[in-house]
Amino acid sequence: MSDRLFSTSKTPATGSGGMVVTNHPLGTAAGFEILAAGGTAVDAAVGALFALCVAEPMMVGIAGGGIMHLRDPEGRHHVIDALAHAPAAAHPEIYTPVSDTPPDYMETKDRRSALGPSAVAAPGNLAGWCEAHRRFGRLPLADVVAPAIRLAERGFAITHYLAGAIAENAVDLSLDRPIAALLMPDGEPLAPGERLVQGDFAETLKLVAKEGAAALHGGALGAALADRIATGGEDAGWLTLDDLLNYRPREREAITGDYRGYEIVGPPPPASSGVHIAEMLNIIEPHDVAGMGFGSLESLHLIAEAIRIGFEDRRAASGDPDFVEIDVEKLVSKDYAGLCQARLRQQGGPVAAPGAGRESADTTHVTVADRDGFVVSATHTINGLFGAKFVVPGTGIIPNNYMMNFDPHPGKALSVMPGKRVPTSMAPMMILKEGRLRWALGLPGGLRIFPSAFQAIVNLIDHGMNLQSAIEAPRIWTEGQELEIEPALRPLEAALAGRGHVVKPVPHVGGGMNAIAFAEDGSMTGAACWRADGTVAALGGGLAKAGIRFWPDRTPPAQS
Repeated sequence: MSDRLFSTSKTPATGSGGMVVTNHPLGTAAGFEILAAGGTAVDAAVGALFALCVAEPMMVGIAGGGIMHLRDPEGRHHVIDALAHAPAAAHPEIYTPVSDTPPDYMETKDRRSALGPSAVAAPGNLAGWCEAHRRFGRLPLADVVAPAIRLAERGFAITHYLAGAIAENAVDLSLDRPIAALLMPDGEPLAPGERLVQGDFAETLKLVAKEGAAALHGGALGAALADRIATGGEDAGWLTLDDLLNYRPREREAITGDYRGYEIVGPPPPASSGVHIAEMLNIIEPHDVAGMGFGSLESLHLIAEAIRIGFEDRRAASGDPDFVEIDVEKLVSKDYAGLCQARLRQQGGPVAAPGAGRESADTTHVTVADRDGFVVSATHTINGLFGAKFVVPGTGIIPNNYMMNFDPHPGKALSVMPGKRVPTSMAPMMILKEGRLRWALGLPGGLRIFPSAFQAIVNLIDHGMNLQSAIEAPRIWTEGQELEIEPALRPLEAALAGRGHVVKPVPHVGGGMNAIAFAEDGSMTGAACWRADGTVAALGGGLAKAGIRFWPDRTPPAQS
C-alpha cells in the first residue's frame, strides 16, 4: 500500500569508509572532510555541528543545548546530556504568566521567557561537544573546528530554508541591532542565494579552537555573554558568568527496550524518547502491524492511539530526574504495556485538554559513523528559531531561549527552579538485532520528534521498508486532541474522521530525519528526508595497501 501513498524524494548513498548525514549540505561536507582526514565519527559529528552553527544559525549554536548518543567500537552506549538548564538565580516567580488556561498558558508578560536576555538558560552545547571530542576524538580540536571557521569567514549562499526563517522572524530580529545587521542588511531579510558572512563568529570559533569550552564557560566569550544578559534594565536576564563556569554536561545511562527481537536504545530522562518510544512499541507489539499494512486505517488508528497514550504518560511522569521521580522500569515494561491495552479505543477523538508543555520545533540533527565502529546520533538546538533572537556584540553568538519551555506558574511540575532541565522530545536512537547495530536515526521537530522516530522504527521493522522509504514515509501526530496528517495521507482523511479523529492536514509532521543503516558486510547506507536540507556523504575507497611506497629515486622502473 505504501507505493500507492508516497514515493521518496531523495536518494541514499552507500559506502564502507564512513557516513555523514546532516540537515545541511555544508554541515555534511564539514563532517566528511574530517572523516577523510582520519577523524573518528565523534570528530566528524562535532565538526559538523560547529559548521551547522554557521549554516543553520536559526537552529543551533554553541550557546544552546542538546543530547549526543554515541556507540563506541566495543558496543558501549554513551549518552551525553548537554541540555540547557535554568540559571542559579532563577526561581518560580521570575515571569508573569498572561493566562491560567490554554492556549496562552505558557506565555509570559512581554514575552520575557521567549525573547531577549531574560529568555536565556545556562547553555551546554559547547561543553558537551568538547567533552565528547576530548573522550572519543582523534584529531586536534583546531582541526575539527577549522571547516566551520572557514565557512564563517568566507560566507555561503543561504538556502530557501534559512531565508524563510529570517523572513518569518523579521519583526523580532529587527529589535536587536547586531542580529538585524547580520541577517537583514539595509532592513531587508537576506534572500535565497545571497551570501552570509559571519566574521565575528569566525573569531569566536578561533578562540574555541584554542581554548575549548573554557572560552565560553568562564573565558572571554562567557564574559561577553554574561555582560549582555545583564544589560537592558527590565529586560535583563539571570544567566551569569558563574552559571557558565559551573555548567557540566552529564553522562546518562541509555534506556534499552525490545521490540520483536530488536533492541531499541535511546536517551533517558529528561529526554522522553528512550522511555516513551519503548513504551509505544510495547503497546503495539501484540497487534499484527505488518498484516495491517502501512497507511491502512487500522494501522494509523493504532499508531495514533499509542502516541496518545505515550503523551498521557509523559505528562504524568516526565522531567529532570534530579527534580521528578520517574518510574522508568515500569513505563518500559511489557507488563505495563499489557495494562495499556485497555486504554486503546476503538474510536478516536479528543481527550481531556493536555497539560502544560511546550517545545520548539526548531532543532538540528546529525548521524555519523566511521569505519572503526564509532557511531553518533546527536540532536542539538538553540530552542526557538534564532533562539532568544539577539547576537552577543562582537562574538556572533546567538543564545538560546530555553526558558520559554518552563511553566511560568509557580508550584507546577515544570515551574522554574535553579539548575532544572526541562523535558525534551529529542530522540537520537539506535536499533540493534542480536547485538549488531542495524540503524541509527534522529530528527528535529519539538514534541513531534519521538513519535516520528517511533513511526520510522515501525516502518523499518514491521513494514520492512528500506531506509530511505522509512524516514520519508508520511507521518501522523497527536497529543490527544487533533490528529495531524501529512499530505500523502489526505486520501484517508474521511476514513480517519469516520473513526472519530479530528483530522488536521499539515504540510509536515516533525522535521528532517536523517539515518544510517548498517549491513553485515560492513557497508553503510545513509539517508536524509524531504523535510529539511538533509544531505548524505558516504566515504568509500581508502588509503593505499600497506607496503605501497614511492620508488626511492621517485623514478619508476623502465618498462620492458
